Amino acid sequence: MADTAAILPAAPTASASTDVTGIGKCKLFVVVLIVVGLAEAIGQASFKLGPGQVVLLPMLWALLIAATWGIAQRYVPAPVRITTGLQSYAGGLLNAGLLLFIVKLGLTVGGALPEIRQAGWALLFQEFGHAFGTLVLALPLALLLGIKREAVGATFSVGREGNLVIIGEKYGMASPEGRGVLAEYITGTVLGALFIAVFAGFITSLQIFDPRSLAMGAGVGSGSLMAAAMGAIAAQQPAELVPQLTAIAAAANLITVVFGFYFTLFLSLPATSWLYDKFEPILGRFSKRKPIETAELAGAGDEMKDLPFADKAVSWMLIAAGVTLGNWLSFKVAPVQSLTGMAIIVAMVAIVEVAKRLIPKMPLVLVLSLVATAVGVPGLFPFSDTVVALASELNFLAFTTPVLAIAGFSVAKDLPIFRQLGWRIVVVSLTATAGTFLGATLIAELFH
Repeated sequence: MADTAAILPAAPTASASTDVTGIGKCKLFVVVLIVVGLAEAIGQASFKLGPGQVVLLPMLWALLIAATWGIAQRYVPAPVRITTGLQSYAGGLLNAGLLLFIVKLGLTVGGALPEIRQAGWALLFQEFGHAFGTLVLALPLALLLGIKREAVGATFSVGREGNLVIIGEKYGMASPEGRGVLAEYITGTVLGALFIAVFAGFITSLQIFDPRSLAMGAGVGSGSLMAAAMGAIAAQQPAELVPQLTAIAAAANLITVVFGFYFTLFLSLPATSWLYDKFEPILGRFSKRKPIETAELAGAGDEMKDLPFADKAVSWMLIAAGVTLGNWLSFKVAPVQSLTGMAIIVAMVAIVEVAKRLIPKMPLVLVLSLVATAVGVPGLFPFSDTVVALASELNFLAFTTPVLAIAGFSVAKDLPIFRQLGWRIVVVSLTATAGTFLGATLIAELFH
């Protein structure tokens, strides 16, 4: 779920990194809140597209405004300029901030376990849709477009961190497969949330799938992509149904995170490689294009180091402030109510973070998800009902706007690398994202 780590873009220069000072961090904090306010003020917009409808939510405005703000840094007045160094820092803040989102999802799952239990086998089998949906649509397209072994890395998954590890260990990141998964990662980071929000919103508007199936389809194993997809789905559902759908999506996302690594390692990657060998001689001849040259990407970037606890606390405060602001502007919830719920969520994250430092090998995201889910089960603990009641005041969509605002700044620095990938690999990567959503939705639909 921690899918936004800035491990791929070129490392900032020494001069850029000097901008990450106390003043610079305060500036980023304020500017993110400005972006959140602007996005919530614009609000929701929609327009017809053929038989369906495209829904544009505040989180999308936040992503676009922040990305544009970061790209145009040289033209922005110095007091509100977000430099490349601060954009890299935003990537670290995003990783830490997503932990709050995980707790919100866990509490939602715990409170809706009866509804999740009713989903039954659909939750398990939909994972096959996530695992194979990417390659079913995207691999043939990649071969027709003339993409060679890069197609294996770009289409065996949605290309998040665990998938980078798999390819790096098996082929090496300097390999064609490594460059393919790198392309998928950058495409998903820069355009994934925007694309899946529009795509999921359009598919939802067709009203051909059960909302529970759509919610399972949203659980692609990426916190930000799931948030974007569910935001678009939830916007078209009755308010009383949204908590149940959110819980189902969170459960599907958790299953994809926990089991998806093994699905891709043992099933989808071998299948993609085998299918490539079988079909490339057939489909590849339809394209006269030479193999793509993306060798420069092989050495792009360094892995981002873990943030100090103090900086993680900054991220938690920033997300808490952004949620409070969005909850107030769009959902008319008094700030004091939002802050109370956010304080509990931050406390839970901080406790598990401290435990992680004491037990380094502890899987942070998994433990945090399980703890939040357990706390959310009504009556399991003496304080569970109170925690769930306070957290319920925090609207799901209010979380997505500050998360994607930070994401917009963190990906702005990636665009020079992104342009090197070419339009073909971008189309293939987005098709893989559409495939994983549709694949899981279709399988889940068989159970409804």
